[in-house]
Amino acid sequence: MRITHAVENLNRGGLERVVIDLASAQAAAGHDCQVVCLFEAGTLAPELTARGVRVIACGKRDGADARALWRLRRALAAQRTEILHSHNDTPHYYATVAALGLDLRRVVNTRHGMGASSPANRRERLFRHSMRLADVSVAVSEAAGHRLANAGLVAAHKIRVLPNGIHPRPFSPREPRLRQQLATSLGLPPETQLVGFVGRLNWAKDLPTMVAAFAQVRAQRDDVALVLAGEGEERPEIEAAIAGAGIGDRVFLLGDRSDVPALLPAFSIFAMSSISEGYSIALLEACASALPIVATRIGGNGEIVNDGVNGLVVPPSDPDALAAALMQLLGDPGLADRMGRAGRAWLLENATFDVMASRYLDLYASGTE
Repeated sequence: MRITHAVENLNRGGLERVVIDLASAQAAAGHDCQVVCLFEAGTLAPELTARGVRVIACGKRDGADARALWRLRRALAAQRTEILHSHNDTPHYYATVAALGLDLRRVVNTRHGMGASSPANRRERLFRHSMRLADVSVAVSEAAGHRLANAGLVAAHKIRVLPNGIHPRPFSPREPRLRQQLATSLGLPPETQLVGFVGRLNWAKDLPTMVAAFAQVRAQRDDVALVLAGEGEERPEIEAAIAGAGIGDRVFLLGDRSDVPALLPAFSIFAMSSISEGYSIALLEACASALPIVATRIGGNGEIVNDGVNGLVVPPSDPDALAAALMQLLGDPGLADRMGRAGRAWLLENATFDVMASRYLDLYASGTE
């Protein structure tokens, strides 16, 4: 098959990791696969080009951009694309317009999150209209699928729920020795417990709530630190929250990291304070690393974190509840260990990349699961 993935860019993130893994596997299986980036190519693009997958950047500017649309159409026509797989809203409506009149076999869109808060905003209206040109709408969680249908964004008969999956091999179970090494590298005593997070520093992650919760934990324990790995536009707000809480000596912003599989096993707990999530790759990676998880009850989080089994689920925007859950796991190492092992076992059974990739190929071929 000749497959084109349409994305905004290939900067570091969960959506981008799914696309890179899918395109790489599809190319390795003998399909003609390319990734068209509506904006810039992104920092992870060389990973794909090194594997022989074409990455084409359309250089979209702010607002409607006819030149980007023309570049996208040229990329589709040059490949003679059969399967157009768009990811999220803007790439979808640009790609479907660019493909008008071309001989496509199937158009698939994946929404990797829950979407905008209002289905009436401009991007969601354009997405809704352009979904009439799609054969299949993939939601990455049951919650996301319900949202697409209930908001009237996609006809219910087009929706398929296909959760994300990851390659588990790069991830090893958490290891006290690695935690001690990371703590020491941060200038902390080796026995320090590390509450960790990996992800973009954006509004959806609501990291000021994480900081507020950790401030409560820090007031009760001397042997704990918060480690935040990732970069994003909300960094100044997070730094202000840290300074305001007076906990700058125990909160570490590591910035963008390319060594996440090596970093995760050094955490004691993985924490997520998001107010919007589809089906989090970061949570899957935490499961693969046998980390007990504290996550908010939002989007698809509850489909990954089984409350009381492989972690604890708390209400969003509630620092008191988040702090209490962290204190519970920090105070009961045996429970934390059992939850971590349960999470890894669940992932190996239910959320591997091979399962996800096979289901996508079925959708390309038939439009049904």
